[in-house]
Amino acid sequence: MVAFIVGEAVIDESMITGEPIPAEKSEGDKVTGGTINGKTVFEMKAEKVGSDTLLAQIIEMVNTASRSRAPIQQLADTVAKYFVQIVISIAIITFVVWAIWGLIRLMFMPL
Repeated sequence: MVAFIVGEAVIDESMITGEPIPAEKSEGDKVTGGTINGKTVFEMKAEKVGSDTLLAQIIEMVNTASRSRAPIQQLADTVAKYFVQIVISIAIITFVVWAIWGLIRLMFMPL
């Protein structure tokens, strides 16, 4: 978090808030790290740095979420494992049955 000390600026906070319209900031207002300043000059004081910043916390949450698996994912993996085996087994059995039946028809039925 950054606090304005001197000056005014128009800050694009869309990366953090999703708001497409830049916000006007002046002395005493708070600004989040990772936002974009327009073409103005101002003096600021960093109140939070490193892992304390909002951007660092967002990155940590994304990393944690990407490392974890949803409980439903375990069920989906189990179902998919058995489903694939069953489908392949049915396909092989169908092929064998049709191959044998075809040979029997060729051997015992006249053309």
